[in-house]
Amino acid sequence: MPRSLRRIGVLGACVAAAVAFSAPFPASAAPAAESVFTLYSKEVPSGESGQTDQPPEVGDSFSFAGDLYRAKGGEKVGRDGVTCTVVRAGQAGGDLHCVGTFVLTGEPAGQLTGQALVPFDPSDEQPASFDIAITGGTGDFKDARGFVRSTADGDHERLDFRVTP
Repeated sequence: MPRSLRRIGVLGACVAAAVAFSAPFPASAAPAAESVFTLYSKEVPSGESGQTDQPPEVGDSFSFAGDLYRAKGGEKVGRDGVTCTVVRAGQAGGDLHCVGTFVLTGEPAGQLTGQALVPFDPSDEQPASFDIAITGGTGDFKDARGFVRSTADGDHERLDFRVTP
């Protein structure tokens, strides 16, 4: 899978993990208003190169995992796993459908889910920013919703969260 496809998937990987660790409310109370915060995701090496000379085809898929941090090089606040599938492909690129699950530890704690339909262009080394829908969660995040703006930021992905109760 070309590096740009994996990078796009990494952007979608951390959709909801930041929700748990940056929210300014105790685990037992629901937030009264929208919560806005930023986390950084760094992909965990899988041992696979992810590189191929073949263009992606509809049905191709790949998975990856990442660690989540409050700041680059800072405190680790969670982990995630994401699977992306090519749902549209052509000469100029196509679309990936990515779904992720995020395990959050500490206070608050729980699992969060997110998904996005992400356009890709195999020739792009750095894909454009895109939004990821927060689709639900468990534990302290059972009613989480909102979105995450995902942007490439060096060897990390910057995740700007807007979470509503």
